[in-house]
Amino acid sequence: MSAPSLSQHTTTLRFLDSADGSPLGCLASWPNHRFTLTDVVDVLRRFGLHVSDHRPLDEPGTHHFMIAPSGTAAPDAGVLDLIAEAFVAGAEGRTDIDDFSILVLQEGISWRWVDLIRAAVRFLAQAGIGLSPTYMLGCLTATSGYAAALAALFDARFRPGLPDREAAVAAAASAVAGHIDRAATFDLDRTLRGLRSFVDATLRTNWFQSGGTKPYASFKLDPSALTVGGAIVPLREIYVHSRDVEGVHVRAELVARGGLRFSERPEDYRTEVLGLMATQAVKNAPIVPGGAKGAFVIRPGSTADLTTAYTTFIRGLLDVVDNVVDGAPTTPTDTVAYDGADAYLVVAADKGTARMSDTANAVAAEYGYWLGDAFASGGSAGYDHKAMGITARGAWVAVRHRFAELGHDVDTQTFTVAGIGDMSGDVFGNGMLLSDRIRLVAAFDHRHIFLDPDPDPDASHRERARLFALPRSSWADYDPAAISAGGGVWPRTAKAVPLSAAARAALGIDAETLTPDELIKAVLRAPVDLLWNGGVGTYVKASDETHGDAADPANDRVRVDACEVRARIVGEGGNLGFTRAARVEYARHGGRCDGDFIDNAAGVATSDREVNIKIAVDRAVAAGTLAPGQRETLLAAVTDDVAEAVLTASRDQVLALGCSEHDAPALLTQHERLIEDLARAGRIARDGDGLPPTAEIRERSRAGTGLLRPELAVLLAQSKNVVASELAASSLPDSPACTPWAENYFPAEILARAGSGVAEHPLRREIVVASLADELVNRLGPGALYRFEERFGAATADSARAYVVVSRVLHTEDIRTRILAAGSDARSTLAELSALARVVEAEMAWLLRHTARRTLRDVLAGACDDADTPEALVALFAAPVAAALGDRPSAEDCRGAFANAAVALCLGTDPARVAAARDALIDSLHIRWLLEGFATRVRGSYWEAMGAAALRDEISDRLDALVVTALDGSAADPTGRTHRLVRLLDRLRGEDAVDTARLAVIAGELRLLDR
Repeated sequence: MSAPSLSQHTTTLRFLDSADGSPLGCLASWPNHRFTLTDVVDVLRRFGLHVSDHRPLDEPGTHHFMIAPSGTAAPDAGVLDLIAEAFVAGAEGRTDIDDFSILVLQEGISWRWVDLIRAAVRFLAQAGIGLSPTYMLGCLTATSGYAAALAALFDARFRPGLPDREAAVAAAASAVAGHIDRAATFDLDRTLRGLRSFVDATLRTNWFQSGGTKPYASFKLDPSALTVGGAIVPLREIYVHSRDVEGVHVRAELVARGGLRFSERPEDYRTEVLGLMATQAVKNAPIVPGGAKGAFVIRPGSTADLTTAYTTFIRGLLDVVDNVVDGAPTTPTDTVAYDGADAYLVVAADKGTARMSDTANAVAAEYGYWLGDAFASGGSAGYDHKAMGITARGAWVAVRHRFAELGHDVDTQTFTVAGIGDMSGDVFGNGMLLSDRIRLVAAFDHRHIFLDPDPDPDASHRERARLFALPRSSWADYDPAAISAGGGVWPRTAKAVPLSAAARAALGIDAETLTPDELIKAVLRAPVDLLWNGGVGTYVKASDETHGDAADPANDRVRVDACEVRARIVGEGGNLGFTRAARVEYARHGGRCDGDFIDNAAGVATSDREVNIKIAVDRAVAAGTLAPGQRETLLAAVTDDVAEAVLTASRDQVLALGCSEHDAPALLTQHERLIEDLARAGRIARDGDGLPPTAEIRERSRAGTGLLRPELAVLLAQSKNVVASELAASSLPDSPACTPWAENYFPAEILARAGSGVAEHPLRREIVVASLADELVNRLGPGALYRFEERFGAATADSARAYVVVSRVLHTEDIRTRILAAGSDARSTLAELSALARVVEAEMAWLLRHTARRTLRDVLAGACDDADTPEALVALFAAPVAAALGDRPSAEDCRGAFANAAVALCLGTDPARVAAARDALIDSLHIRWLLEGFATRVRGSYWEAMGAAALRDEISDRLDALVVTALDGSAADPTGRTHRLVRLLDRLRGEDAVDTARLAVIAGELRLLDR
């Protein structure tokens, strides 16, 4: 065959016929001098063909090569054709020509199947198999036939339209299993099993979409089916692989959200993203979606720019999820799916992708993806988080509260700060402008170290504001005239930094000169009021952790131990600044912190509301109830409403932790039971989540202390996740009584102008679940529902139903609003909120006890139909309770409200008369103190707590009965017994000790009175 002409302008490779026994030869052409001769020789070597001779032909750009004989049989014609195809594909940039290319010759598979093997090997390296891609390739070349068998298994599982898929899969799987069974070494077995598990774990792929011509491959995986991996196992994972880009997107739940970041960790970006997903899963506890995270890298040697790589990654994600067409989930064409419907994929900006939401939404629009520009929040028609300052403002809510607990007002009193970040950053920059009383004495980012030993609050605030407004500013742009004496800005590349006396005093050190790394450690250890983290990286570990435990090798040189941090308060606007164990150690040494998943949750909450508001608005537009031209105007009009709702949610979560800390010593045993329950359910890893072991809890019990705030934060968040999961499996979210939790999620203007979209929102149920779970756990604290389960056998849905009824009948949110508006100091406010929570819990317990025993329906027979539904119970109790409590009841006024209403309904009497009778009885018996303080007075073992709770219920029932007898005139006049009980209660109050033995005596005395 003659050499191809230059007019073809293509690269070709053709092997010559060697049937006569002559050495193998080939003709190769590459026009326009696209490659050097050395390049071509190296490419042929990658295919296992070693050039022994070469001569150029007359046709320019065309060459004749002779291939040296090998020790094995010459490749057959079919394999040579596959090599020629791979040669051309490599020249055209459709595949890599590398050491994996030998598999074309050895296995007789096409270059596309080599791409599959390469992708699987690279994924296993990221997944933690502990073997390099080169080593795993060696395992494959040592196991002739395995790569081809694996490709055949993948083909059988995913080729569209295969006639007898089951038989094809069985045959291919048997061939793969045979190779694994014959593996002679552990590493070989581990490699082969790992590759098999990659194929088995794949649920969908775009491999055959568009005729198999896409220049990238994506695989949706069930990571639990992999034979490799660590402690964090996502529910779903999408792996995207191409010549230019590689990355993963992991989800803790099917409905999940999180940012996509450009990773600077090409060797372990999956490890990075799993840690971020775990944090996101906890951070997302108060919102509709679970946690997700994505990261991608540009592969070495690629010339792709960031936007191109990001776009490819987005395409890979959308290729393997469902779309919603005419209201129904639709799987992409030419896609075999082994999972169920999966149509919720949303992403957000993150490190390196802060301004790329419009790019992602453009791809989503190209795909016709049902979420439109709600796919990637924060685009040009979304909420700009930096402009809103929402993440920093949310974290500042936590900072302000921690200062308030120490009696310090950050809006009127100065305080010192050391920081991680610079003023160009969203979280750091916005945060350092939230008070003009900030005295920022030191900060650092990846470029500079800033020192201002004695800053003027007003002048430094003005200068920080100037830098924040200056595009791409750095600490080097800070006006030297605005820096106090002895301060300055130094690049991190400096050999050493001289420290003035003022700087040494501000940092609390003696050294006169430090290297930049040493100076950063000094900043982290500075004796300031606040350490504000608005940067990227893990800078603080526990003293018993290694730097490897922090999983951030870039900052190993500057990381410090938590016991060395002298800041009184930490604000975690950035992710992963502290390890979880570091937070606990810091708190144990007196520091005030909660966790990054608490502090910076406002950003993801804003994104979640943006998505759901856009869905509602778009539905209203589609229904014709809102003009298309009004869409963007309406979204912009509710920006402040969204921010207010998000910041209120942040405040509520921080207050919940404050109340939990307030009650922590008394609830230690119950918190331990909750830890054990969450660990059994796989929701927490006791060690990995920084929670104390049993022995340490015993020590705290003896010392009279409880869980620390970072520990309580984990329980709070994970309790929300458990409650949400169990509510979602019940029918409660569909109850009309839960409508307020759906409607209150949306701004009033959205309800008014896009109400039809809210009513028909496809995630209405999920919104109810997330909102109700968030409120319930925030109001009652972590573990309250678990206590109901242990005491009454009540399922989560039963307890949540009781909460819905109690909160709506007693209008507890109005009471809470009045407590917060009273202007009391922080600790008094927490005490009042805790007292309200105990009243709500007591009323829920009454409702659960009586509905569980079916006595409520007996007592109220004929009062309503189906008395156990929440809407029926609300309707039944609302009027008598309101009649007894009046317009503005206090929390304590509400104690016994449901029992009073039941008595009033039973006797047909005035509810206010019943309430007055109960108050008179309680006062006459001197028992009010016990009822009000029961939850925090009883301490001891699990059985002690359970026994005391049972006796508390009996005491409550006896009081109910005494109220009835007092009202119906059947009460005797047991004056002696009453005086005896009063003396016992007064004595018990004086001892300030309540246990089951004492409670049993009180219950017995009430039993005698009831006779």
